[in-house]
Amino acid sequence: MIRVLIADDEPMIRKGVCSVLATDPGIDVVAEAGDGHDAVELVRRHRPAVAVLDIRMPGMNGIEAAAEIRRTTPETGVVMLTTFGEDDYILQALGGGAAGFLIKSGEPEELIAGVRAVADGAAYLSPKVAARVVAHLSATGAGALAGRRSAARERVGALTGRERDVLAFLGSGLSNGQIARRLHVVEGTVKAHVSSILARLGVDNRAAAAVVAHEAGIVAPTQPSPER
Repeated sequence: MIRVLIADDEPMIRKGVCSVLATDPGIDVVAEAGDGHDAVELVRRHRPAVAVLDIRMPGMNGIEAAAEIRRTTPETGVVMLTTFGEDDYILQALGGGAAGFLIKSGEPEELIAGVRAVADGAAYLSPKVAARVVAHLSATGAGALAGRRSAARERVGALTGRERDVLAFLGSGLSNGQIARRLHVVEGTVKAHVSSILARLGVDNRAAAAVVAHEAGIVAPTQPSPER
């Protein structure tokens, strides 16, 4: 059972997230919070596998709460809920160690998939979030989109062939265990590859590596293509 905490200052949003997660019998919402301070305290008390945090909350916002949760309860993965127009916040949360990013207006299945991925130790970027991040980076003085794609591909080019394979699956939100099964290797081997990938790319976490995979255009499909 995946134990989850939900934090959002809007009761209707919290109830909506709870209702979606309740459709999965393998997920149990153990606590709800209306701000970042309560979220941090309830995570310490309940030790959930995943904390789903709204980025904008009064007092302590989701980014600050995520950083404190990662500092005090690192076994709890963090999924950030965002809306369009909050790209700067997404980038801050990405640097703060959040492992999942979802758009509030996204499909309910994405919420469940994101929670399950982060609980399994993976990174999860909603396709809409990934597209927004890449576009936003291109529009904030970091160079044109073509330039960023070229730079990302150059960074990826420094990886070994197997590391590129792992990064492609990492970018699509697969866990180490799922990647191991796709590549027919043991999970420890994938874990070692991920550590090497983060070091070679110069990023701090899987979500940031996933952004590079999206920029480079090497994200693998989550399901094998059907035979024709």
